[in-house]
Amino acid sequence: MLPVIRPELHFLGQNVQWTIPTELENRFLVTFEKFCTRTLPAVTHGLLLAASNLPLPMATTQTASSSKSTSISELKRIASQVRRDIVRQVHGVQSGHPGGSLGCADFFTALYFHIMKHDPEPWDMDGKGQDLFFLSNGHISPVFYSALARSGYFPVKELATFRKLDTRLQGHPTTHEGLPGVRMASGSLGQGLSVAIGAALAKKLNNDDHIVYTLHGDGELQEGQIWEAAMFAAGKKVDNLISTVDYNGRQIDGDVDDVMPLGDLKAKWVAFGWDVLETNGNDMAQLVNALGQAKTRTGKGKPVMILMRTEMGQGVDFMMNSHEWHGIAPNDQQLKDALGQLEETLGDY
Repeated sequence: MLPVIRPELHFLGQNVQWTIPTELENRFLVTFEKFCTRTLPAVTHGLLLAASNLPLPMATTQTASSSKSTSISELKRIASQVRRDIVRQVHGVQSGHPGGSLGCADFFTALYFHIMKHDPEPWDMDGKGQDLFFLSNGHISPVFYSALARSGYFPVKELATFRKLDTRLQGHPTTHEGLPGVRMASGSLGQGLSVAIGAALAKKLNNDDHIVYTLHGDGELQEGQIWEAAMFAAGKKVDNLISTVDYNGRQIDGDVDDVMPLGDLKAKWVAFGWDVLETNGNDMAQLVNALGQAKTRTGKGKPVMILMRTEMGQGVDFMMNSHEWHGIAPNDQQLKDALGQLEETLGDY
């Protein structure tokens, strides 16, 4: 039997113990270890794993959930407060992206208050023994920050610092600010799926059976890196990954069909080898059911995709049915009108 060495590798905060035959050239081992300790794109990392001809273990289906069990009515109440947080954050600095944030408020509420296994404290980048989430369309940071604060990652009052000087709540999430809950910088669209694949592979290598979640905008699917990552995830059976597309049909320049049509999106993901579900992302009961179904489909050899139909600006009537509120802030009167439509349920910051 060949002797082995067990180098300790780090990737996206995940400690990895991996047995590598010593028959591999020392030069390759050194290069490999250096490679894995740097923040290079996850797809490339995965390709190197494949090139070494060392098999990746299959993920096991997740065991009984220790995530919170929150009723649909309570989730709706939380989502209403999250929406208030969104419009107040953006109004406070007259800058930000309220439309997509409002549309995804139900998703973040369901994920952080019902679906995911996660512990806000103690926070670390590794996230061992927990589910992980990566926001790829980082411009909808207001909803992300609200969900993180309301679920205990940092004080709710810090939402008042959104986009201000010296804040940890940058317009697009960043890791160098050290904000708990943020595991990648996501200002550039198209990268989140690659990063999540790297984290999912690390969980496999660590025999950690928890799930990695991602969220993407539908306009973001016009980025080529998304489809490279999609092909890799299916080809390498990254089956501890659940990705969701915010399928609202709108982006900053107009309707997605006018800017760059996506065609039959479900057929595309199926053709790439993914297990695909569809749901209404603004119906809490349907959304929770779809996320629950997605969890049961992990560990079966395919990554899982949820195509989530939402309405940009959901919950504020004058922000709905248009792309115009993708990236503009409400004025004082518009804020008053918006808050009048959103019940204060947890207390404003």
